[in-house]
Amino acid sequence: MAEETRDLTDQQVWGAPRPSPGGPQPRVPILTILYHPDLSRIGERAALPELAAGRSVPLSRSEPPFRGPEPRPLSDLHLSRSPLHLLPGSEAGAVRLLVGESRTRVIAGGEPVGEARDWSAGEVRQGVVLELADRIVLALHEGPQAATPAGPPDRPSDATGLIGENEGIVRLRDEIRRVADLDLPVLIRGETGTGKELVARAIHQTGRRRDAQCIAVNMGAVPPSLASSELFGVVRGAYTGAVRDQVGYFQRVHGGTLFLDEIGETPFDVQVMLLRALETGEVQRVGSPSTQKVDVRLIAATDTNLEAAIDEGRFRAPLLHRLSGYEMWIPPLRERRDDFGRLLLHFLRQELAAVGEEHRLTSSPVTAAPWLPASLVARLARLDWPGNVRQLRNSVRQIVIDSRSRDSVQIGPQIERLLREAGRPPIAAVAPSASPGPRRKAPAAAYRPPSDVPVEEILAALKANRWEIKSAAAALGISRPSLYVLMDKLPGIRKAADLGLDEIQAAADACEGNLDAMAAHLEVSKRGLVQRMKQLGMP
Repeated sequence: MAEETRDLTDQQVWGAPRPSPGGPQPRVPILTILYHPDLSRIGERAALPELAAGRSVPLSRSEPPFRGPEPRPLSDLHLSRSPLHLLPGSEAGAVRLLVGESRTRVIAGGEPVGEARDWSAGEVRQGVVLELADRIVLALHEGPQAATPAGPPDRPSDATGLIGENEGIVRLRDEIRRVADLDLPVLIRGETGTGKELVARAIHQTGRRRDAQCIAVNMGAVPPSLASSELFGVVRGAYTGAVRDQVGYFQRVHGGTLFLDEIGETPFDVQVMLLRALETGEVQRVGSPSTQKVDVRLIAATDTNLEAAIDEGRFRAPLLHRLSGYEMWIPPLRERRDDFGRLLLHFLRQELAAVGEEHRLTSSPVTAAPWLPASLVARLARLDWPGNVRQLRNSVRQIVIDSRSRDSVQIGPQIERLLREAGRPPIAAVAPSASPGPRRKAPAAAYRPPSDVPVEEILAALKANRWEIKSAAAALGISRPSLYVLMDKLPGIRKAADLGLDEIQAAADACEGNLDAMAAHLEVSKRGLVQRMKQLGMP
C-alpha cells in the first residue's frame, strides 16, 4: 500500500499545465458532496491540488477538508478511520482509487469496489459518482481550483436565480451581469429543458428594463399562418377573420423585453419582418401601409442547430447574425454533475412544500436512516438526463407524490423505468459493409460550442459521414466554418484542396479509378476530391 501511495514523479502528474501568474486557475480534481445526512453540506467541495501534483490524497471521515461556510471533513461515523486513497492514474487526467485497509464500503458506477478502481480522464471529466458507506454520495470531477461560496446549497447565490456552482453556471451568471444593462439582442443556446427562459428572465430582471414587461412567446406553438399578426399586429379587414385592430407582441411589450423561444420555428417569410424590426426598430401591422416605432429588447433561444437550418434553407443567415448580438450557452445537466445534489435538494424542497411535507428534509439523528436514501441519489446522479433540469424537476415531483405519507421514499413504476432504461448498455454499432448502401442524411444535433467537441468525436463524425463537411458538422452540432477551423488544428486531417497530383494518381491506381474508394482511401470528401482533380486537370 505504501508503495502505491508514494509521491509520483513529474512525468506522472495528473493535471493541466500550470497557468501564468494572473492567468486562469489550474484545473484540478475535485470532490463535491452530492448527498450527506446533514443536508446543509450538499454542494461543499474539496479541491485536490495534491492529486494534480502527483501525490496521494486520503479520503476518510476526517480528511480531506470540504470547503463550505467553513472547512470541515465528512465527519460521518459510518466512514472508516482508515482512509481510502486517490492517486493519479496511468494517463494525464486519470484517477485511481485504492481501498487498502479501509473498511468503508464504496460503490462506483453502481458496482462495489473491491481493492481498486481506475477511471480514465474522460470519465473524470464527465463526473464519477461515488457512494460511501451507503450514507454519502460524492462526485469526482475536474474544475478550477476555487472556493465554494457560503450559503444554503439549494438557494440561488445571487439575483439571477440560477442554482449551482458548476463552472459553466458561474460563467453564465457572469455573462448575464455583463449583458443585462445593454440593449443588444441576446441569443441563448442550449438543449431542451436546460432553463433558457429562466436565463432570459434573469437578463430582464437584472437590467434597466426590470420595471417594464417581459413577455415570453414560444414560436413553436404559434400557428405559422398567424405568426406575423401575433408578433406585429393586424388591422381590421386585413384578412378573413380580422374583425378588429389587434396589437402584436412587439407593441404590447414596448419599453420592455420580448423573449422568443424556439426561434428556429419562425416561419421563413416572417423572418424577414423580424429582421426589419431588429434593424430599424420599426414594425408594420399586417394590412397597414405605415410602420410604427417600438422600443423592445429582444432575447431569443433555440435548442436546434441554426447553422444547419441555414444550410437547409429553413433559416435566414442575416437574421441569425442580427439575433447573435451576444450569445450564451447553457450547459446540459450531464455536464454539471457536481450541481446535481443542489438541484435535487432544491426541487425536493419545492415539491415537498407543495404537499405539506417539507419536514421530511429535517435532519435526522446520526444513527437513524434518512428519509431519502443515498443509494437512490447515487442512481439518479449517474443518469444523463436528456431532458435536463426540466426532466429532473418532473422526476422529483413524481417521487414526492409516490412517497406521500410514507416514512421513506417510495419509487413508482415511472422512476423505476427511468432508472432501468438508463442502466441498459448501448446497442452495439453495426460494422459497415464493404458495399455501403445509399448514404442517409445525418440528423442535425443540438448546437454546442466547438471547443466542447472532443477530437475523437470529430474524427468519428467525419468518417461516419465519408468526410462530407456539411453532414459531419450537423451531426456534431457545430457550423461548417467551425468544423473547418477545428480540422485545421488537428494533426493528420486535411482537405481535398491539400492533395497533390502524384498522391491522387497513386490512389487512382490503387483503387482502379473508383472515386468512392479513392475518397475513402485519401480520407477526404468525394465532392472535394472531384473538384481538386478538375483543378489539377485530371480526367
